[in-house]
Amino acid sequence: MRLIGLAVVLILGLILVPPTLEAQQAVRTYRIAVLVAGPAAGFPPINAVFKQGLSEHGYVEGKNLVLEVRFATTPEQLAQDAEALVRLNPDVIVASVTPAAQAAKNATKTIPIIFSASSDPVAFGLVASLARSGGNVTGLSNAGPDASGKRLELLKEVLPRVSRVAVLWNSANAVIAQQVKETEAAAKKLGVQVHVVSARGPDDLEGALAASAGEHVGALIVLSDFLTFAHRGRIVDLSLKNRWPLISEPKEFAVAGGLMTYGPNFSDLYRRTAYYVDKILKGAKPADLPVEQPTKFELVINMKTAKALGITIPQTLLLRADHVIE
Repeated sequence: MRLIGLAVVLILGLILVPPTLEAQQAVRTYRIAVLVAGPAAGFPPINAVFKQGLSEHGYVEGKNLVLEVRFATTPEQLAQDAEALVRLNPDVIVASVTPAAQAAKNATKTIPIIFSASSDPVAFGLVASLARSGGNVTGLSNAGPDASGKRLELLKEVLPRVSRVAVLWNSANAVIAQQVKETEAAAKKLGVQVHVVSARGPDDLEGALAASAGEHVGALIVLSDFLTFAHRGRIVDLSLKNRWPLISEPKEFAVAGGLMTYGPNFSDLYRRTAYYVDKILKGAKPADLPVEQPTKFELVINMKTAKALGITIPQTLLLRADHVIE
């Protein structure tokens, strides 16, 4: 009888024993695809911020996360990479900007897609509305009310006598065309002539800016996308060589030596992208997540560059600046 009782105790013990440590530590691994419209050279800072955001939500590469990253600089390559990523059946696709999101949306109607910085997701067909996407795509916008015009206003505040300004853009990126129109409209109101020059690739940059030099422009506006952002150091060097004050959108242009930048904090956008990923992985549907718009635009002024160009920045503008690079 004592043996029977002992056997019962042993059986109950086996049934009630807690899971092994190995079983307790077993966790689901999530696969996130990242489609970047641009070369790998411009991605490291964004990648670091995005990974940091993911880690803040408990997703760590090599532990419970696999990242599949693709870089593409042409529409054809974006389409091919988007289809390749879809075949991996990821839990979420993160698309850096509008062209990447468009390629991802064309490749799948079921896998959730989150864009990190789209200038006008409604106009470019990514979502039905900012409040409700109506499909498998949502994310963050980097657009603000008349930001292009505001950048030109800032230039005029620093250079009240400037009458002709060059505008550099990547004409291979149709998304940026709207910013060209907005800048031209603002220029008419401010009595400034704009000389628009385009570069469809890195080999076009020097020629485009050389053409501007022949037009006797007094400053340079750079419309940022994957091409100009990736080659910002080269563009800044060319602007300084021509003694042009430069203004653009991402603060990285000011860090590289441009005079000023005005736009959303792109690091915050990519960190915030991780929040959207977390919501999706926890069961939220893209159609139920509104497109988030920036609530704050940052003004960054590089005083080293101002001094090198012999420009006096008005004190009123310095007081409004979010960051001043000394």
